[in-house]
Amino acid sequence: MSKLLEVREGSCHLLMGNEAIARGALEAGINVAAAYPGTPSSEILENLAQVAKVRNLYVEWSTNEKVAMEVAAAASFAGLRSLCVMKQNGVNVASDFMLHLAGSGTRGGMVLVTCDDPGALSSVNEGESRHFARMIEVPLLEPGDFQEAKDMTRWAFELSEELRTLIMLRSVTRMSHASGNISMGKLQDQLRRAEFRYDGFILDPNEGPVLSAPVAYKHGLQQGKIEKARELFEQSPFNTYEGPEKPELLIITSSACTLYSREAIHLLNLGGRVGLLKLGTTWPLPPNLLKKYLTLTGTILIVEEVLPFLEENVKIIAAETAKEIGIKTFYGKNDGTIPMTGELSPDLVVSALSRILEIPYAAIDPAYEKKAQAAAFFKAPQRGLAFCPGCPHRASYWNIRNALTLDDRQGFVCGDIGCYTLDIFPGGANTLKTLHAMGSGTGVASGFGQLSPFGLDKPVMAVCGDSTFFHAAMPALVNAIHHRANITVVILDNSGTAMTGFQSHPGLCINAMGQEAPKVDIAKICAAMGAKVAVCDPFDLPETQKTLNRLMEDEVGVKVLILNQKCGLSPEKKAVKKYDVHVDENLCIGEDCGCNRLCTRIFRCPALLWDKEKEKARVDDVLCAGCGVCTGICPQAAIVKEVA
Repeated sequence: MSKLLEVREGSCHLLMGNEAIARGALEAGINVAAAYPGTPSSEILENLAQVAKVRNLYVEWSTNEKVAMEVAAAASFAGLRSLCVMKQNGVNVASDFMLHLAGSGTRGGMVLVTCDDPGALSSVNEGESRHFARMIEVPLLEPGDFQEAKDMTRWAFELSEELRTLIMLRSVTRMSHASGNISMGKLQDQLRRAEFRYDGFILDPNEGPVLSAPVAYKHGLQQGKIEKARELFEQSPFNTYEGPEKPELLIITSSACTLYSREAIHLLNLGGRVGLLKLGTTWPLPPNLLKKYLTLTGTILIVEEVLPFLEENVKIIAAETAKEIGIKTFYGKNDGTIPMTGELSPDLVVSALSRILEIPYAAIDPAYEKKAQAAAFFKAPQRGLAFCPGCPHRASYWNIRNALTLDDRQGFVCGDIGCYTLDIFPGGANTLKTLHAMGSGTGVASGFGQLSPFGLDKPVMAVCGDSTFFHAAMPALVNAIHHRANITVVILDNSGTAMTGFQSHPGLCINAMGQEAPKVDIAKICAAMGAKVAVCDPFDLPETQKTLNRLMEDEVGVKVLILNQKCGLSPEKKAVKKYDVHVDENLCIGEDCGCNRLCTRIFRCPALLWDKEKEKARVDDVLCAGCGVCTGICPQAAIVKEVA
């Protein structure tokens, strides 16, 4: 049984931060949850999907984040409690509807959980979602530990219903993916029934239609909700202070930085000198609470990730109350005390405190650090980023590269976010030349495809994954087809949202709850739009390359090539080998064959190794996924496959 279904109040369990958020939603009695997968947020919906049947929930992986928010909003409009989940990039996608939703207001409690990724550990940016709360005018909460991740999520639904607005709860990677002991609360009984009322007066928030207009009236209501939130936040138990009555320095912080700050204070033994004000309600800030603690000292350090959102808002309150609290000296991101980019850590907070308070501190002995670095350099193998063994994207890019080389017009590829982004690294084919948001590869290619009158005569390709196709590439493809852009779009269909854990999407015959669902055919959609469509298996190297060259030679309109092959790590393929692959040492002549180790130097499957002693290539049986693609690349036919 899932720990999320624990019914004993007060029982203690070790939960990941995302599990704690999911449990908090269950304790709040949610009915509907919708999301688009994205690390570090994905486990929240996955955990809810596992208990959906038992808890009578509706859970879905939506086509994109905007749609996820719209689905969750519908539940709220019908009086149900709903959860919407995404990573920081997704808030940009959802922001159009989010702006209108803040204006119209909600009915049943609705919470948006956004999981940011400071340091871009699993992203191509470390975008800040907190600014959306201020810009769109919705309250923002940030749990400071794992217990708060659960408790604050539960409270967020109550707050949403009290204010009749969306509540934004922000996590970060180290909060979402680390774990802590959680004391369980009571699971709510599922007593709500959906009822959407819309026949009342247009301005009636309970009985009328749900609209963000008239703007002059609704915007005033919206700002009134923010003002009420500000008043409630003054007494919030999620804002806490620990430390001396008259600290020499006050740290103001939130989220996972609370844990870093506590550890830094402990490491430097500063419990009697430094106060720690942990804020869980970070927009709007409670001014009276801030004023109370700002009066305690003249020196303030603000610790947060990533941009100085908290710092700048605290400074506004300090400026507005300067006559009462006096002039303060602030340290943080704007003066360089805390780095403006990347993840924080206890060491970085220690460094800041040491500098401000002039305390000498070395985290480790310099001599030991030097030894450790030397040992790591000589003993740890150097491994670059590369496609996994058996990854169909390696074969796809191998075909694309060879087709572009054969075409010989210096063509290039526009890409976006997915496993296939790895093409830009040494383990790829180095054909990607633009990389932006999901679906942007097709949109940017559409623009390039109109530039022949200005002298651009190179073939233009775009790549996108199957999940990305449904998420954001379809509008760009419509645009390219309608405007007769001369491009070739390659859809890398590996049968799942592989980058984030094989979550379902509309191109599969199953949904988030494991139920059978109608599969939406990508090829038929593209053909119905008016594109010329071909389908290949990327593992069939000759046929795929021939098809690519044929499509590139057709210089009229949009061509779509769908490359169908399941991910090598998918549940269907994992630990199942189609072929046993080995190198015939009698045929392999190493660096003398003219290929200059094409297999291990260029193709670079991690399962293909170079034996320095024998000066031969070999296959690592443990790593090899048995796809057999490498047998088609050796000029000497030295790589051999046999049916497993």
